[in-house]
Amino acid sequence: MNIITRYVLKELFKIFSLSVGFLTTLLFLDRILYLTELIINRGVSLIEVMKIMIYIAPSFLAMTIPIGVLVASVVVFNQLSADSEWIAMKANGLSFLNLLRPVLYFSIFAYIAANSIIFYALPWGNQSFKQIIYDIVRNRANFDIKPNVFNMDFENLVIMAKEKEGISNLKNVFIADSTTTIVPKIIIAQEGAIVSNSELLKIQLQLKNGTIHEIGEQRKNYQLLNFDRYDLNLELPNSDNAQQRASMGNRELSLEKLRERISQLKQEGKTTYAEEVELSKKFSIPFTCLIFGFIGAPLGIKSSRSGKSGSFTIATIVIVVYYVALIFTQNMGSFGKINPIMSVWIPNAIFSFFMIYLVYKMQKEIPFKLYDWTLDTLIRCTSTLKEWYIRVSNNSKSRKGTP
Repeated sequence: MNIITRYVLKELFKIFSLSVGFLTTLLFLDRILYLTELIINRGVSLIEVMKIMIYIAPSFLAMTIPIGVLVASVVVFNQLSADSEWIAMKANGLSFLNLLRPVLYFSIFAYIAANSIIFYALPWGNQSFKQIIYDIVRNRANFDIKPNVFNMDFENLVIMAKEKEGISNLKNVFIADSTTTIVPKIIIAQEGAIVSNSELLKIQLQLKNGTIHEIGEQRKNYQLLNFDRYDLNLELPNSDNAQQRASMGNRELSLEKLRERISQLKQEGKTTYAEEVELSKKFSIPFTCLIFGFIGAPLGIKSSRSGKSGSFTIATIVIVVYYVALIFTQNMGSFGKINPIMSVWIPNAIFSFFMIYLVYKMQKEIPFKLYDWTLDTLIRCTSTLKEWYIRVSNNSKSRKGTP
């Protein structure tokens, strides 16, 4: 590996690390409110919050790694061109294809990293996240029911127990239940026990030897029902939200489980469009690392006239166009309008042709007429808007200074 290859690789990894870290941090900001609610209302410790952040990080990295590849490639080659290093390399007989060798190494590394996250880290992180959220909900239910105290932590339920043995065994339980009817029903039981189901993220209060007292809506009827055992689901505040966040969607399933779900749905005679789209995405998303790396290099060199701001603008445009196309085609595939397996590969195919076109023109040193015209137009528009803003600001200041 020669000096130039090592130098370009070093710069690529530096910008890649910064961009991935920055983008992942931005995505974490969307979870700040939820994490704050866990700390304040659930009594979650800082260590548990750190674990939650680690568990949800793979879902962010699966998105930010391909974006980081494009940003790194555009910024590094923009800098090479702006500092005239690219001109010096050409003067020493280095072609554009030779300069793409470190990009190839870098893109392959990112491709392997993205595959590892999607196939292994993402299912693990989601399962671990599901378990820790369940533990938080379960532990709150176990410890907040105190003897001879009306407990209102549960949705539409008021619970009081005369005695409490251990963590979850209750004696002489009184419950006002307004979950199913307009008029609350009263439940009285000699014994109660809190049981939990880690698979379904549900908590139940199993009551034994009791009665249910209920008045009709018109308050004309009174019903009394004796039971040996009665199971009552406990719904904590935001427990549905917690369950939704912790539940496994198609995206979070491992490759084997996703294939099992597809086979099961086919046996039941149901459509599997969405599942097949998600299965194909597990392979198509990492592949974008290879495409973005080679697209970013020529775009970075050509955007050197507009500086670093121009390189970020170019990267943003490419990312927006790609993901808009991906969302559109995957939705078409999920509804069965196009082949679900091929749907998410359509943007990759289009951008692959675009990549070949850019690399070919850079290697042959063919002018990018359309690109140059578009870039010049954007620069002129930006300069015009800046001048207009400065003129308006100066006029406003002069008017304020006039007595």
